Amino acid sequence: MRILAGSALATLLCANAAQAQDLPRTELKIVGSLSNVTSYKDFEYPFWSQTIPKESQGAVTAQVKGFNEMGLKGPELMRLVSQGVVEYGTATMSYFSGDNPINEAIDLTGLAPDAPTARAITKAFEPVISQFYAGTGRVKVMGLSTNSAQVLFCNAPITGLQDIKGKKVRVGSRNMTEFIEALGGAGVTMPFGEVVPAMQNKVVDCAITGAISGYNAKWYEVSTHLYALPINWNQQIHAFNLAAWNKLDPKVQAFLQVQHDKLVADIWDAAIAQTQEGYDCNTGAEACPYPVKGKMKLVMPSDADRALLKKVLGDSVLPKWAARCSNDCVKSWNATVGQVLGLQAVK
Repeated sequence: MRILAGSALATLLCANAAQAQDLPRTELKIVGSLSNVTSYKDFEYPFWSQTIPKESQGAVTAQVKGFNEMGLKGPELMRLVSQGVVEYGTATMSYFSGDNPINEAIDLTGLAPDAPTARAITKAFEPVISQFYAGTGRVKVMGLSTNSAQVLFCNAPITGLQDIKGKKVRVGSRNMTEFIEALGGAGVTMPFGEVVPAMQNKVVDCAITGAISGYNAKWYEVSTHLYALPINWNQQIHAFNLAAWNKLDPKVQAFLQVQHDKLVADIWDAAIAQTQEGYDCNTGAEACPYPVKGKMKLVMPSDADRALLKKVLGDSVLPKWAARCSNDCVKSWNATVGQVLGLQAVK
């Protein structure tokens, strides 16, 4: 049995090596996500700079930079991919909600209170997103990944969602603003890099970001309470300009899609671990693997808070989103995400 297993493995390795040798020389120009976030540093950058050249035996190489390193802010990225100015780009889908509300469909605030749910609804809706971008955006969607859970960092005591009332909260999307307003707070939009001084100067009382992203940006230095209830997940879209993709050799296309599927799966698998890591490191838990630890208070959500999150989604966030998305958009959502969650959006 061992001989047979070894023989099978050797055959597979030889087949992979042969495939790599058959690939034509290809150089890609990659614009990744925000260069200081974990998904870029731990996954995207090493994938394009190391994994792809290694697995292709040097046939496929890539120049890769985060979009901020290119002088971009994020919301313009998919337009640049559509226009062919950027060959391949990655960015958070909520950046493009102003272009079309379909980009909010899988990350409505309160939709996925845990990673398995977020992954399930993303998988369900991905064909809809792919068809939308292929048809109207001249874009080939390679996959949809995620960040760690988006949670509340506050520089004031907070015991639950009811304490959002009267507070100014940094948000990252329109539907997140609607969520905060439904709780009696005020949503404030600002770039990620401006949050630390805004928290220091009491411009905002709280801010929402990924659990691990907040740690990496040292939000624990300007925040006192971390509320461990996922508000949303900030899924990311990875996409090629369709014309640039079609110019690639079919063998390269097949190679890239297989490898890229692994990248997306790895990012999803890491989301749960990174969320817990963010909780541990912001609050100084022994489980934090890094030498620098925050001293925030970790606030665990109650069953009542989870119920309130779901209520605000159903009463406010989902109806308002459905009102601004097209009939086909809402119909597709109901047939995919709605089926997974047992919810129906009403136009």
